[in-house]
Amino acid sequence: MLGAIDKIDKKVLKEVADLEGIPKGAYNIRKNGKLLGREVSANINIETNEKGDGIVIDIKPGTKNESVHIPVILSQAGLHDTVYNTFIIGEGADVTIIAGCGIHCGGKESEGHSGIHEFQIKAGAKVKYVEKHIAIGEGTGRRILNPTTKVFMAENAQAEMELTQLGGVDEAKRVNEAVIGKGAILIITERVMTEGKQMAESKNEIELAGTDSKTNIVSRSVIKGDSSQDFYVNLTAKAKCYGHIECDAIIMDNGINQTVPALRALHPDAELTHEASIGKIANDQLMKLMSLGLDYDAAVNRIIQGFLS
Repeated sequence: MLGAIDKIDKKVLKEVADLEGIPKGAYNIRKNGKLLGREVSANINIETNEKGDGIVIDIKPGTKNESVHIPVILSQAGLHDTVYNTFIIGEGADVTIIAGCGIHCGGKESEGHSGIHEFQIKAGAKVKYVEKHIAIGEGTGRRILNPTTKVFMAENAQAEMELTQLGGVDEAKRVNEAVIGKGAILIITERVMTEGKQMAESKNEIELAGTDSKTNIVSRSVIKGDSSQDFYVNLTAKAKCYGHIECDAIIMDNGINQTVPALRALHPDAELTHEASIGKIANDQLMKLMSLGLDYDAAVNRIIQGFLS
């Protein structure tokens, strides 16, 4: 049962998880370090972990076409919340997990959330993981979000991870780690936009451990104002496998970007590739859109939206 939520909570839930009200199916909603509401289903169980600092989500083998929402709301001045969540996706399951954290800052004190998520994806299971981070509010306190994702994939498992941060976060340090088993596939798409004096850092340690394992890692970055973004990937191949890294960044104003993709082939049949580009919005794109009636700002926004989609 979901506890009472106010206007701020509703706004944050809409931004983070596209929720207008109580979600269908299983959910766990956390607010200011405490449980706000929880519901389980016949196939998805959610329990508080032994230490009481997170949850364990256990999805039964063979579960199909179900979803679980686990958003976090942070609106308490001065609170820096840390949570440890474990996801166990049973063999042959096919599910969607919608997560993320929304900060509402109304004062001068900083607020922060660190979510450490571990995924145990069993043989033949499929999971789509959608995680969005935002920060809103008129306060001047620093908004900090530091997510960590650890993924362990068994034989023929599949995972698609959409990781998005498009506004309001002053400081973000993301860590993604994965060990990919035989025949398993991991797709990561990361979209980040910073402005003002914000900073974002993403560190990725991905290991292709099993024969015929595959991964595709895509990063899309927009850096405005005096903000900065750093993106690092260490992709290590220990078997016959395929891995690709694609990093693209648009710099505006005085933004700073560092992109460092690293490939390590420790097997003679490993195939690893990468692409990286950093640049500004092309003038011909702007001119084309402005010739269609858009002003400069609208044309820039249209290009950014398309780039990040």
